[in-house]
Amino acid sequence: MGSGQARRPIPQGSEIVYMRSCKTKAQGFAICISNVGYPASLEVQKLYPIVDDPLAQANDLIRVIDESGEDYVYPNSNFLKAVPTAQ
Repeated sequence: MGSGQARRPIPQGSEIVYMRSCKTKAQGFAICISNVGYPASLEVQKLYPIVDDPLAQANDLIRVIDESGEDYVYPNSNFLKAVPTAQ
């Protein structure tokens, strides 16, 4: 598969759903709070760029650029969105 077409299985009930990678500009950052099930892909307490993906959001998932340098979807429960503060 070419760039932007990476596919990763996403468990959803008893089915596996594949979501196409959406190569776009990062839309903020999320802090990893759990890497259970993804120890090679995510580091706890690390900031990851968020990639906008409405389909992932509708399925309680978040798309981030992980340790591979590619964007993949993960459960929202693995992250906290970082909220910038005004200074």
